Amino acid sequence: MTNDFNHSYDLTGKRIWVAGHNGMVGAAVCRMLKDEGCEILTAARDALDLRDQVAVHAWMAAQKPDVVVLAAAKVGGILANSSYPADFLYDNLMIEANVIHGAHLAGVEKLLFLGSSCIYPKEAQNPISEEALLTGALEPTNEAYAIAKIAGIKLCQAYRAQHDCDFISAMPCNLYGPGDMFDEEKSHVIPALMMKAHEAKVSGAEFLEVWGSGKPRREFLYVDDLARGLVMLLKTYSADKPINIGAGEDSSIRELAEMICDVVGFTGTLKFDDSKPDGTYRKLMNSSRLFGAGWSPDVGLKGGLERTYQWFVQNEQHRNEAAA
Repeated sequence: MTNDFNHSYDLTGKRIWVAGHNGMVGAAVCRMLKDEGCEILTAARDALDLRDQVAVHAWMAAQKPDVVVLAAAKVGGILANSSYPADFLYDNLMIEANVIHGAHLAGVEKLLFLGSSCIYPKEAQNPISEEALLTGALEPTNEAYAIAKIAGIKLCQAYRAQHDCDFISAMPCNLYGPGDMFDEEKSHVIPALMMKAHEAKVSGAEFLEVWGSGKPRREFLYVDDLARGLVMLLKTYSADKPINIGAGEDSSIRELAEMICDVVGFTGTLKFDDSKPDGTYRKLMNSSRLFGAGWSPDVGLKGGLERTYQWFVQNEQHRNEAAA
């Protein structure tokens, strides 16, 4: 274990604001914090627009959180990122700037900012270590989102340097699990494929179309494993350097699609549309620092996909019943 993990911060009795509590990551963090003896603060999107600086600072001044977990962000897959780059850049810059500066003004004791593996250069050597940040060009299909996330990391580092704030950053790999965004335009690869496989099964389709060649490799982490790692970081980690959180192994998109079809029960064939972009060929992070500190994933990819599909089917049924 490195000295970065010698920090000790007791969450008992702390007022912890989970910004983005209705999202997949935020909800998982809230579940994980329930056993920590803390008070969880939340603010619904319709009650607090995180892009509104005055509103954010007023809310934080009134609520006086001791800890902030900044899991709120505008997120989406390749299609959404390519279609709305201005939204992804502006919204995420505003959210992180308002919350991080507001945390400083409000005297927050600890802040954890959630970045993304897309911050790393497209041609970074795999497994990607934290030192790869800003050493090369970004993947064009999600450059706007990546730039915003890099700015958030740099903000945390700047407030540590100038104001001695205990603000830290964590970089998760591709995440999935209960609460994921199942939307044709906005979804990441797992919910997008899972939704398409489910619809193909229900309709009796002969094949399932998959964007790209199926050759790129990605690393996937079940969201509750991430949340457990984030709570560990709140309690033990304090350093300027961002820290990777990944599963430690990757799968090709073809392997992933085949596994999802197996979980869903779709028995047709896969059809790969290589006219669609693949994105970065491989993105496997080096998470050895966190592994060395004693954290490791509990949920394997197959088991996590099964849990996610079960959640999706239950919620799809609820949506259909509500619409009836």
